[in-house]
Amino acid sequence: MLAAMPEGEGSNLLQAPGALQNNAWLLVVLPAVGAAILLLAGRRSDRWGHWLGCATVLAGFGYGLALLADAGSRRSVNDIKLFDWMSVGSFHLSFGMRIDPLSLTFVLLITGVGFLIHLYSVGYMSHDGGRRRFFAYLNLFVAAMLVLVLGDSFVTLYLGWEGVGLASYLLIGYYQDRPAAATAAKKAFLMNRIGDVGLALAIFLLWTKLGTVTYAGVFAEHGGIADLARNSPGTVVAICLLLLLGACGKSGQFPLQSWLPDAMEGPTPVSALIHAATMVTAGVYLIARSNPIFDQSETGRLVVMLIGALTLLIGSVAGCAFDDIKKVLAYSTVSQIGYMFLAVGLGPAGYALAIAHLLAHGFFKAGLFLGAGSIMHAMDEEVDMRRFGGLWRKLPITFVTFGLAYLAIIGFPFLSGYFTKDAIIEAAFSQSGWQGWVFGVSAVLGAALTAFYMTRLMLMTFFGEARWTELRTAAGEPYHPHEAPRTMTVPMIVLAVGSVAAGFLFTHGDRLAGWLAPSVGELVENHDRSPVPVGTVGMATLLLSALGVLVAWLLVGRRAVPVERPAMVSLPVAAARAGLYADAINEALIAHPGTWLTRALVFIDNRGVDGIVTGSAALLGGSSSRSRKLQTGFVRSYALGMLGGTVVIVAAMLLVSAS
Repeated sequence: MLAAMPEGEGSNLLQAPGALQNNAWLLVVLPAVGAAILLLAGRRSDRWGHWLGCATVLAGFGYGLALLADAGSRRSVNDIKLFDWMSVGSFHLSFGMRIDPLSLTFVLLITGVGFLIHLYSVGYMSHDGGRRRFFAYLNLFVAAMLVLVLGDSFVTLYLGWEGVGLASYLLIGYYQDRPAAATAAKKAFLMNRIGDVGLALAIFLLWTKLGTVTYAGVFAEHGGIADLARNSPGTVVAICLLLLLGACGKSGQFPLQSWLPDAMEGPTPVSALIHAATMVTAGVYLIARSNPIFDQSETGRLVVMLIGALTLLIGSVAGCAFDDIKKVLAYSTVSQIGYMFLAVGLGPAGYALAIAHLLAHGFFKAGLFLGAGSIMHAMDEEVDMRRFGGLWRKLPITFVTFGLAYLAIIGFPFLSGYFTKDAIIEAAFSQSGWQGWVFGVSAVLGAALTAFYMTRLMLMTFFGEARWTELRTAAGEPYHPHEAPRTMTVPMIVLAVGSVAAGFLFTHGDRLAGWLAPSVGELVENHDRSPVPVGTVGMATLLLSALGVLVAWLLVGRRAVPVERPAMVSLPVAAARAGLYADAINEALIAHPGTWLTRALVFIDNRGVDGIVTGSAALLGGSSSRSRKLQTGFVRSYALGMLGGTVVIVAAMLLVSAS
């Protein structure tokens, strides 16, 4: 029986759900059924399986649009109960969905950009013999993401969270015959497990302290997180930090960011799906959805801002040093997600800004990754930008679409990044005291570095000398750059349009902020507290970004790019190429101590627990074997034993009486 569940927070916004909302479970079922059919049908689906995968996601996007139209201007928040899910002792949980502006926004992003990536994959994976398996994994990924964003409780979110982790493992390791891909998939899976432990512990704490894990119960005005914050503020800080740990794992934020660049070993459409619109944004969604919790803890929000500022700088610095086009874009994602974490850490002043940048990022970053895939398609899967150059003549559509996405990410005036990223920078400067300077300057510096490494990428790839003319592919053949088929270029064109228009549409007149208000609260502007005038912040950001472009042109555009990497590089470049030693730090702080602890536990288990068990068995066995020798079966032996016993007893009695 489907019904609207009572609403804790924002109950005045609660409205009776219509038929469309009551059947919102179709959003998850469509791609999930598509994945099941493709996995079970086997080779019989080779000719049509990829189109089935596309159709299920497109149908989900259509249903999402219908839900959006049905919501209209009501901006309601409704929890739809689907069925009773768990009942253990006093713990009772229904499986339900929350239909509100935040979930609908993510539904459209996941299914819309997801469909474009599916369509692109039809052309990109056309020669792959396991294409049906690839599309099955894509559908499974989309279904899990939809469970994550549509769930009405933290446990339902966790179900989708783990499903996304499984699907990403399958997609990153799709090329099973490549050791690097298998290693990258395992690394992503294990590092995400660290974050998942944090999320699970946060859920346990919520249940222990509040007796509920539903959003309605946790966010309730009475008996919810606000009461817990008054009675036990330390517990709320712990919950915030544990939720943040989960978000850092999924979104590739410090100190768990090193898995994300390695995930480039998967097919390029996977990179677009994971790094643009879906998996890496799950952490941002978690914090935005948990805004009533973070609103109760200034300490929790401060740590989120610190993590975001540090990560955006780490990603920007590392992105400057790589020659692998996909690695540069991967570290760009690390940096851009850092901006989103910085924004959600601002609280009511930043939740809507983070979602706006997330949506804009979904367009321009998906466009960049799909453009990189088009370049690889044209260059026999080559990823080294030193072997590119002058490709704008051979790939005109890719050049234009990629170029628009490039302008958007560096914050070129009036493109999407200009509106969304600048708004975050201005909000960062509006923080009081030292926070305004630290977070604001970090964000501006990240913008300048972004302009540098993205301009370097553009110059090395599309401009300058065509270095590929004198080179050969891995198979020894000359390069023959050519434009991608329409199934690949059409999604790139659509994403390029979004890269141009998305920022204005989302931020003009605070449209998106007003739409999201029932989910994340009203947007609070504190520009009057900014130590720097807002206009000055925007101008400084623009000038420093222009400086980044100029430096890239002076270092790359005016000089010949060597085909081979130099044998020796400076220490800063080496550090950046090592991801600022993130792997070494993780191994020293997590992997090695974990290994030592495991060995110690194994030693204790083998020598301690097993020693007690096996020792007891040996003692009993040895004593029983020796005792058995006393039972000889001869009467004379038993008589001798009785005589000996009698003598001992008599002697003992004599000694006692004598004393």
